[in-house]
Amino acid sequence: MVMAAAPGALRPAVFLDRDGVVVIPEFREGRSFAPRTLEAFSIYPDARKALLRLRDVGYLLVVVTNQPDIGNGAIARETVERMHDLLRSELPLDRIEVCPHRQSDNCDCRKPKPGMLFSAAEACGIDLANSFMVGDRASDVEAGIAAGCRTVFIDLDYTSEMKPARLDGVARSVSGAVDIILEMKRTAGGA
Repeated sequence: MVMAAAPGALRPAVFLDRDGVVVIPEFREGRSFAPRTLEAFSIYPDARKALLRLRDVGYLLVVVTNQPDIGNGAIARETVERMHDLLRSELPLDRIEVCPHRQSDNCDCRKPKPGMLFSAAEACGIDLANSFMVGDRASDVEAGIAAGCRTVFIDLDYTSEMKPARLDGVARSVSGAVDIILEMKRTAGGA
């Protein structure tokens, strides 16, 4: 885990949704769902290499994930923690933020609200204005915009959900999203 940065030493980050971005989701009814068992939990094969490219140029890497199945009683918090232990062992992550609440709980951490991004920014000394949010749903993009980040939408062709109205880039995979982020960094001449 990353320690908070000294004042004036904020670092950029890439915030990543979990399911559909770094974890292969279950698809049904025109959208994706989080895996509910360890046996069904699988990381995209290109995720590690893609995230290492971001790490190599100085980005902190933070997963921010809504997991309402915890609040709904469909999966034990301990199972989700074991999944996240797997993520930590396989991917170069600095932090994982989880919203375990149901949609009806109206919490401040559930995307599209930016609470998880703000929490990670405070804990890790993140420069939100020079950071990115990568997600496969409009709510991910909306959370990134609300936090002041640039956004990349991973379009998995969900047929039962609206695509985000405003975003900075569109990709088909986490590798594609990393390409976009690195190109934006290059053309901006930094952060």
